[in-house]
Amino acid sequence: MSKRCLVIGASGEIGAAIVKRLVEAGYRVGVQYHSNHLAIENLKNQVPTEQWEGAYQADLGSSEGIREFLSFLPNSWDAVVFSGGHLWKGLFQDMTEEDMDALYHVHTKAPWMITRHLLPSMIKMKRGTIVVVSSIFGEEGASMEVAYSSVKASQLGFVKGLAKEVAPSGIRVNAITPGLINTKMNLKLDKEDLCALEEEIPLGRSGTTTEVADAVYFLLSEQSSYITGHSLKVNGGW
Repeated sequence: MSKRCLVIGASGEIGAAIVKRLVEAGYRVGVQYHSNHLAIENLKNQVPTEQWEGAYQADLGSSEGIREFLSFLPNSWDAVVFSGGHLWKGLFQDMTEEDMDALYHVHTKAPWMITRHLLPSMIKMKRGTIVVVSSIFGEEGASMEVAYSSVKASQLGFVKGLAKEVAPSGIRVNAITPGLINTKMNLKLDKEDLCALEEEIPLGRSGTTTEVADAVYFLLSEQSSYITGHSLKVNGGW
């Protein structure tokens, strides 16, 4: 029987690309999304019925929203990918406490709580894979994205610590750290700024969502069976 993977944040461009890659590899997929029903319906139409494990709408921007999600989320999955989240850009001193809380809940507390919900089943099965889509800014930091850099860095610490704790149970935990990826969010940059960023990247271009999805699949697959606690850079050498 094919493996079941839960993808958190599947309505985003990277999340959707991950879902499609997993379906191509034979996985059955369940998806979480915040509010973009149209994107999820479109995604569902591209997945064979026998590989669709359902869609779960949830706002992970608060403790209450996370708890509500866990109240109806099945707890038995072979794998989970955390690809959701949002960006806050601006001067750190201009952030409100509410802005900070939302970033913390979506990027840090939600992965904690969801993983804790799913681990008992994985431990019982003596197998499981967890992949967190973090960011280059979690490694390097970024001006104007201080809090975002902070929560992305926390994801990498989570991966390293959890990987050591659950390895004896046959569970692997890894992350990928994408750099500049060709998504609608980055297309909002004006052409001059985008070109300047791409000139800083040794490979000379933005990455694609497909390249990110391929990296996620690699870390989920048996091809990476001896890799855990690792952060795979998908950044063109940036």
